[in-house]
Amino acid sequence: MRTSARNQFEGEVVELKHGAVNDEVTLRTQDGLEIVAVITHGSATSLGLAQGKPAIALVKASSIIVMVDVKSSQVSARNCIAGTVSAVTKGAVNSEVEIAAPNGAQIAAIITNESVDRLGLATGKSATAIFKASSVIVGVEQ
Repeated sequence: MRTSARNQFEGEVVELKHGAVNDEVTLRTQDGLEIVAVITHGSATSLGLAQGKPAIALVKASSIIVMVDVKSSQVSARNCIAGTVSAVTKGAVNSEVEIAAPNGAQIAAIITNESVDRLGLATGKSATAIFKASSVIVGVEQ
């Protein structure tokens, strides 16, 4: 599967909670990273999602919020991945910030240059990538 989403996490469904309208899907990657997605019940059914099924979680870099000096218990977003800034590429207005998680996962975020400067983001600095479960797109191979 080829997509434009910078963040692609391959793994398997480890938990599936069904609801009347939405289902909560937890996907675990090979390196142990857990991604939580909220998708419609109809989508979960049409994808044939079940515990143990291989799946891919996609998150656009523009959906990632970057914070410093924060604990996951301080935010409402289900996905909080702490790590270290591995690269900052500045553009005219926005920057791409790459965060390396301790387990090896890489998360790319697109944020303003002003935010990069205000947060003091630079290679080696601790940072957390945060994204809502509703920002995650789940896919499966056919």
